[in-house]
Amino acid sequence: MAMIDAHQLQRDWADMTPARARALQHESAARVRLETDVALPPDTVAGVDVGFENGDTARAAVVVLRYADLEPVDYALARLPVTFPYVPGLLSFRECPVILRALEQLRVAPDLLLCDGHGVAHPRRLGIAAHLGVLTGLPTVGVAKKKLCGRHGAVPEGRGEWTPLKDGDETLGAVLRTRPGVKPLFISPGHRLDLPAALELVMHCTTRYRLPETTRWADGLASNRGQRWLARLDQLR
Repeated sequence: MAMIDAHQLQRDWADMTPARARALQHESAARVRLETDVALPPDTVAGVDVGFENGDTARAAVVVLRYADLEPVDYALARLPVTFPYVPGLLSFRECPVILRALEQLRVAPDLLLCDGHGVAHPRRLGIAAHLGVLTGLPTVGVAKKKLCGRHGAVPEGRGEWTPLKDGDETLGAVLRTRPGVKPLFISPGHRLDLPAALELVMHCTTRYRLPETTRWADGLASNRGQRWLARLDQLR
């Protein structure tokens, strides 16, 4: 599947209402694939995050890292007006257009995306990572700091240990301890990856911090601290 054009997506989603957005989520969730069908390990992996400027402009950052040593090799920043209101569970309708715009600007295409948000650990099984996977055709993983839905037991304290995140008998993802003594992360596959692969990718990308390097780079660039992170990336341009 070819990646949809950012401007085409904006046109398709013009005048989108929350009710229509929920219906579209149900339709798109049926296209999500949760089997790993890509070669692992990848050559490159990208972190994706979105920040907001003054409440009316979305700023997306995508930073591509070499998987082997987690060094950045490319990045892109994009800004677009926000056209959809903040509604819990409908984050992708605010963020996907500007993320696609950033992806279009990359010179180095990532093999997969680690997104700041959920994959299928979502009430309608279509968090931002899953939605991006369907729109782009890329393998995606959701890496979230907070739970959106599901239940889980106690998370073991050791690095790399996890407990399932479940909704009834359905496993949505994992609650993963990336470092001893810090809050766990909520990991869920988004598209074209299963849960074991998602966990392996996240742990490889996580060094001495709670968050994987993909998330740290993208979050830093998308946030108000962006200039400090951008200065470290200038040599790539």
